[in-house]
Amino acid sequence: MTSSRPSPEDPVSPEDPVPEPHDPTGQIVWHDHAVGPVDRQRVLGQRGCVVWFTGLSGCGKSTIANALDQQLVQRGAAAMLLDGDNLRHGLCAPPPRLAARHGEAFAARFGLGFGPEDREENIRRIGSIAQLFASAGLITLTAFVSPYRRDRDRVRELVEGSGQAGDFLEVFVDTPLEICEARDPKGLYQQARAGAIPHFTGISDPYEAPTAPEVHLRGGDGWAPAELAAEVLAALETRGIFSPSFPG
Repeated sequence: MTSSRPSPEDPVSPEDPVPEPHDPTGQIVWHDHAVGPVDRQRVLGQRGCVVWFTGLSGCGKSTIANALDQQLVQRGAAAMLLDGDNLRHGLCAPPPRLAARHGEAFAARFGLGFGPEDREENIRRIGSIAQLFASAGLITLTAFVSPYRRDRDRVRELVEGSGQAGDFLEVFVDTPLEICEARDPKGLYQQARAGAIPHFTGISDPYEAPTAPEVHLRGGDGWAPAELAAEVLAALETRGIFSPSFPG
C-alpha cells in the first residue's frame, strides 16, 4: 500500500490539510481515525479521562492512586495507573539508566534529570501518554509531583482539547511538608537537606500548589488511603465518568 503523504519534492495541493505552523516541511499531517473516543466510550461503558494526582514527595499520592486503581478495577472499570517512579525506569529514565544500553550521547540528549526543563519534559511526555490512554477510553490515573502549575495546565489543555471539558481531574494531595519529611520513605528529604540532591521539590525547588483542583485531599489527617481514594471515586461517579452499574 502506497502512502498518500507527499514527498519533499511534491507541493501540497489546496485540497490537502493545512500543515501546522511549526512544521516547515508540511510532512506532518493529522490522520483521522474511523473509530473515535465516543465509540470506545460506548464499548467500555465509561468515559476516558485523566485523574492527575499531584503533591509533594511522600504526600501519599502514589498510595492513594494505587488504592483508587484497585477500587475501579474491582468495580469492572478499565483503568491504568502511571506512576512517576515507575516511568523513570523507562520512558523518562535519567541519563545513567540510558547510557549503558544507548551510549553517552543518546543518554545526554534524551535522558531526564530533575532540573526545571527536565521536569517540564517529563510532564510533557507523561501528559501525551495519558491523553492517548484517555482517548482509548481508559480512566487514566497519574501520580507525579509535577511541581509547576504551568505544566499541569498544559496537560489539562491537551486532554480536554482532544476530548471535552471535564476529562482532566486534578487531585491535590495536600500533605504538609513536615509530615512528608517525617515519613521520608526513600530517605530523599534527608539527602536533600544534606545537599546531596539538588532541585528537590519542597526543599531547594518550589512546589506550586493547585489553585482550584477538582478534588482536594487533606493528607496527614488520619484518613486511610482507601478512604481518600473513595473520595476521588465519588467525584468520578458525580461527573458521570464512571458508574457502579458498569456492566463488567
